[in-house]
Amino acid sequence: MNGLLIDYEWCTGCHTCEIACQQEHGFAPEKLLEKGRIGISPYEIGPHDLGDGAYQYEFLPVPTALCDLCADRVAKGKEPTCVKHCQAGCMHYGSVEELSKKMTSKKMALFV
Repeated sequence: MNGLLIDYEWCTGCHTCEIACQQEHGFAPEKLLEKGRIGISPYEIGPHDLGDGAYQYEFLPVPTALCDLCADRVAKGKEPTCVKHCQAGCMHYGSVEELSKKMTSKKMALFV
């Protein structure tokens, strides 16, 4: 069984995963404005007040019910489009057994 591992420590909130999913699957562009209408939706948490006028956001890309882990791409030997296009390199695809070994941070989630 394969899954998607996301390391939230490194997600920058660039939304590339969301755009790649929208284009790969032909979802209407206006669906990007509706959470859960694309195969993956990055959620913005914050801002967190760090003091001295500094603030920080966290970003949590979450696969939705529409995500099939790019079954068509995977059947052709490719990785899911969100993984391929993730600019931060924080998304990984593979067997659940292998991905679970990579779970070394508290800010990681494995989706199957």
